[in-house]
Amino acid sequence: MALLENLVLVFVAGLVTALATGLGALPFFVVDDFSDRWNVALWGLASGIMVSASLFGLVNEGLAYAAGGFPTLMVAGLLAGVALVEVADRALEAVDLGGDAGGGHDEEHEHAADDDHSHERDEPVHADGGHGHDDHAAEAEAIATGDLRTLVLVLGILTVHSFPEGVAIGVSFAELGFGGGIPILGFSVPLLAVFMTVAISIHNVPEGLAISIPMRAMNVSKWRMVGAAVFSSLPQPIGAVVAFAFVRWAREFLPFGFGFAAGAMIYLVATEFIPEALETGEDLPGEGHRELLAGLAAGIAAMVPLMYV
Repeated sequence: MALLENLVLVFVAGLVTALATGLGALPFFVVDDFSDRWNVALWGLASGIMVSASLFGLVNEGLAYAAGGFPTLMVAGLLAGVALVEVADRALEAVDLGGDAGGGHDEEHEHAADDDHSHERDEPVHADGGHGHDDHAAEAEAIATGDLRTLVLVLGILTVHSFPEGVAIGVSFAELGFGGGIPILGFSVPLLAVFMTVAISIHNVPEGLAISIPMRAMNVSKWRMVGAAVFSSLPQPIGAVVAFAFVRWAREFLPFGFGFAAGAMIYLVATEFIPEALETGEDLPGEGHRELLAGLAAGIAAMVPLMYV
């Protein structure tokens, strides 16, 4: 019974991060546009938090569990995490929902959307320039059109793409109930689990905003934008439960689990978060580098002292 309660708690933590993605759509309830400057800073903040939590939390825990000598399992986990993210990216490129296969339709749709909203925006909708934006535009169009087959395909890809973030949550809960944690709802929750849940939730806010921007250009309702943003992160609670169950069942693989989560998170920051921020800020003075660095610095400054409390 205790295991079931723990699994429910881990699932809820993953669900919280998924719901946080919906917050990215909320600015459009009060404003027509969301400043690229703030968007870049949010990506930087999320990146700083994720890297700090990975290096000073997950990697430290992995080293602590490594049974002396060279942490072979943790290094193998780091490489496996990088590999999974790369495979997910290649899967997205292979499917190419927003690419050449439907290029005529997509291009016509985007031009029509741009014409409809050109009088409302001083800056272009960043939905068509680069790998990260293509992904968000594909997700947005699938949900906006309501095509069931495409939605199922998108959800399948999102499952692979969001799984590392769910794994990071699940692995961080490995010491749940073993004492020394923070009392929450009658559970002794590891400090690392709290930090990882907060870190991924913060990351999901700009992720939800990036999904909402092209949907706004398609005249999708505001609440449907919120639902679409949450939908994009629904695989995270599943990944969290699977990872938690695995590391509790095979605790000797904990260093691998911590390494896997850290490798995936750091690789995501390097290959997706930072490029997404730079692309979003390409029209800003200094191409957004100042906002990105400010966000990174704020994220690191906020997390590092807490990791050593």
